[in-house]
Amino acid sequence: MAASPLPGQIAAWIAAAEAAADAAAAVVRPLFRSGLAADLKDDRSPVTEADRAAEEAMRAVLARLCPGHGIIGEEFGATGADARFRWALDPIDGTRAFITGRPLFGTLVGLLDGGVPILGVIDQPVTGERWLAAPGRPTEFRGPLGGRAGCRACGALQRAELSCTSPLMFPPDEYARWQRLAGAVGRVSFGGDCYAYGLLALGQIDVIAEADLKIWDWAALVPVIEGAGGRVRDWRGDPLREGSDGRALAVGDPALLAPAVALLGG
Repeated sequence: MAASPLPGQIAAWIAAAEAAADAAAAVVRPLFRSGLAADLKDDRSPVTEADRAAEEAMRAVLARLCPGHGIIGEEFGATGADARFRWALDPIDGTRAFITGRPLFGTLVGLLDGGVPILGVIDQPVTGERWLAAPGRPTEFRGPLGGRAGCRACGALQRAELSCTSPLMFPPDEYARWQRLAGAVGRVSFGGDCYAYGLLALGQIDVIAEADLKIWDWAALVPVIEGAGGRVRDWRGDPLREGSDGRALAVGDPALLAPAVALLGG
């Protein structure tokens, strides 16, 4: 069994994660609402100069501060596949929001230990909000807009706020399952990408159910939400791990997990 990280290691990883987020923000912030053109990738998702340059900046920081670690990035693939510790990077999670001038996106920096997410940063470079979670410490939130890290109590789905980035992410069979959950909650809202998960960690949202997420989409989210008292699982109720099928369910109150999984047909 691999040894647990030492406090000094964790402190160094936190500093590296924050430095990577700062480097991405320095790229992204000046380009927000600048009229950047967007290209389409093979999966028809948009990508901009800001996505690529921000990931390059993060990779440079992590290569300098954590030279033995691997990196998995949305834009430039994977390096160090055999490393125990690997960073999962999404320079702009929510590129559609970014290119349409809406500050409902974020930069994600996650650290995996043997494929298990242990540290996460959600950074919103325009609003100046940041969520940070690391082993042995609760989620920390910093930002000028108010809010305090900590999921809220909500023991019944009929009182819950459900969020989803877009119903277009679901194929028909998954959408039918998602609709069962949507029909059981108090209210549904759309949009937000990783920013919505940050709001769940602030107690503003109770449930998020999504699909087609890649490892760089969720690696940073798991520590942030679980460090705030919530849970992140797949639609079967199992922990997200490398190789998960991309279906994610996040709940602020753990009491919501079992009924949500039942409705999603895990």
